[in-house]
Amino acid sequence: MPTLTIQPSGATTEVAPGTSLLAAILAAGEKLASKCGGEAKCGACHLFVLEGRKSLSRTSGVENEKLDSIVGVGSKSRLACQAKMGEENVTVELLSFV
Repeated sequence: MPTLTIQPSGATTEVAPGTSLLAAILAAGEKLASKCGGEAKCGACHLFVLEGRKSLSRTSGVENEKLDSIVGVGSKSRLACQAKMGEENVTVELLSFV
C-alpha cells in the first residue's frame, strides 16, 4: 500500500489507492480545513504535492476552476478533497492550519 507523507509535521500513513488526500490527512490526525464538504467549492484544502504528483488522480475541470481563483497557486497545487491516491508514495505540504 502506498505511503502518504505529510509536511511540515513529517507524519506518514499508508493509504489505500482511490482515497482522497483530504480523507487520508484527516485520518492521520492532521488538521486541514474543508468548509464545503469536499466539493471543490471553498479551496480551503489547497496544498502542495512535493512528490508523487503523477500517481494522483487527474485534475478535474471543477478543481482547475477553483485553483484558478486561489492566491498562491503553483504547479504543485492540488485540492486535497479532489486528489485521490494512486499506487505510488506521495508527499504533500499543508499550507493552511486550523
